Amino acid sequence: MQRIAVAGIQHETNTFASMPTTLAHFIEADAWPGLTQGEAVVAAVAGANLPLAGAIAALQAAHFQVLSLLWASANPSGRVEDAAFEALWTMFESALLAAGPLDGVYLDLHGALVTERYEDGDGEWLRRTRVLLGEQTPIVASLDFHANVSPLMVNSASALVGYRSYPHVDMAETGARAVGLLRHILAGNRLYPAMQKLDFLISMPWQCSLAPPVAGLMQDAIRAEEGDLLSVSFFPGFPLADVADSGPAVLAYAANPRLAQAAAFNLAQNVAAAESKFAGKLWQVDEALRYARQHARSGATIILADTCDNAGGGAGSDAANIIATCLAMEIPAVVGLLCDPLAAQAAHQAGVGAKLNCAIGRSDSQAIGEWSICALGTGQFAATGPFYAGCQMDLGLMARLECGGVTVLVSSRKQQAADQAMFRHLGIEPCEVPILILKSSVHFRADFGALAAEILVVEADGDHVADLSRLQYKVCQRRPARSLM
Repeated sequence: MQRIAVAGIQHETNTFASMPTTLAHFIEADAWPGLTQGEAVVAAVAGANLPLAGAIAALQAAHFQVLSLLWASANPSGRVEDAAFEALWTMFESALLAAGPLDGVYLDLHGALVTERYEDGDGEWLRRTRVLLGEQTPIVASLDFHANVSPLMVNSASALVGYRSYPHVDMAETGARAVGLLRHILAGNRLYPAMQKLDFLISMPWQCSLAPPVAGLMQDAIRAEEGDLLSVSFFPGFPLADVADSGPAVLAYAANPRLAQAAAFNLAQNVAAAESKFAGKLWQVDEALRYARQHARSGATIILADTCDNAGGGAGSDAANIIATCLAMEIPAVVGLLCDPLAAQAAHQAGVGAKLNCAIGRSDSQAIGEWSICALGTGQFAATGPFYAGCQMDLGLMARLECGGVTVLVSSRKQQAADQAMFRHLGIEPCEVPILILKSSVHFRADFGALAAEILVVEADGDHVADLSRLQYKVCQRRPARSLM
C-alpha cells in the first residue's frame, strides 16, 4: 500500500492590513478547525468543503495509506509573524520526518501567504518540503482561487491545481482533483508545467465566477483539459498582497512541454482580452442606502455587500460607519457580522431584554445608540450553505442588537457573512429582511444570492479595498485592470 502524507496550511495575507497574524490565530477555531496535528486531522476536516477533506477522501477511496500531519489555518489578516510560520513549519517538519518512507505528499495551501520575512510563504513551504524529500518524491498541492502563483511554487511542486469557483464551493472537489494528478505521477507519468502571468490586477468583487468574464474563462480552462493536457488552472490572484508575484496567472500541466505552453498561452490571451470586463459599480454608502430604501419591498431582499470590511480578505469586520449611516438616515436594515467581542460580552452580561448605551465597532468607525439586546448565542452552530458546507462554526459569544430599526449581529471572532445559519443562530430569517447588509465580497452569493432581488457592492470603511487605484503598491509592478466602465 502506497503511503501519502497530507497537510493543510492556509492563510490569505492582506499586506495592507495592520493586524499581524500570530500563532494564536492559527490555534483558535472559527469557521474552520483550529490547529490540529497527527491522526486527529482526518476527523477534524471530515465532510467539510475543504481541499484537505476532499483529498483525504479520494486517497482513502483509492486505498492509499493516509498519514495526516497537520492542519493550520487562520482568518485572512496582515502578515504572518515569522515566529508563527516557523512554529508551524517545525510541527510539519517533525511529523514529516517521523512519517518514514513516503510515496508522495499532498498539501492544501492557499498561495497568498506572506510573512514578515517571506513574500512567498507558500513557495518557501514547498521549497523546504522539496529539500527534505528530494527530487523523486511527488509533491502535489491545491491552491486557492486567489493564489499569487510564483515560479518558486511551480518549480518546487510536482503539480499545482486551483479552485474553479468564487464563491469557493469546489474546495473539496479541488483536493480530489489534486489527488488525481498525484496518482497520474505515481503511475510513472511525467507532467510538464507552463505558467503565464498577466500584467494587471483584478479587484476582488469582479473575480466572481458566477458571472462574466470569469465564468467563461473557467469554462475555457475546463474545456482545454483533454487527452495529454491534464490540468489547466486560471488564478485571478489576490491583489491585496503587495508582493512581486501578486496578480492573475494561468498554469497548465501536460504530457509534453509544447502542449502545456500552448494551453497556458491561449488561456492567458483570453484573460488579457477580457481585461476591461473585470469591473462593476462600487456604490457609496449613502447612495446605496437611498436606493435600497426606495426599492425595498416585501418579499424582495436587497443586499448591500460591505466589501471593504470583508473578513475573508483581511479586514477586521469591525467597521460600523455603514451602521451609523443607517441610523442617521433612519433606514431599517439587518447588518452582519460585526466583530466586537466587548459588545458581545456586555450583551451576555446584561441579558436579553436589557439595553446597552454604547458605541459598537472599532474606535475610529463606531455606531452610537441605545441598543436593545434581542437575542444571544454561543457562536457554535453548523453551517448550512454550500461555501461552509460541513463546517462547525465557532465564532465566540454572539448577540443581536437593535436600535432605531437597525439590527446588528455581533460576533466575538471575525468571519465573513457567507452562511444563512449565522443569522438564524440569532433568530433572523434572511429571506424576510428587505435590506440586508453583509460584510462579504463574493462568498455570500453562494447562500444568499437566490434571495436577492438586487445586489449592490458598497465601498465603505475597511482594509479589503475594492478600488485598487487607492492603494500605494511598493513591490507589485502590476496595475489595476483597465476598465471601460
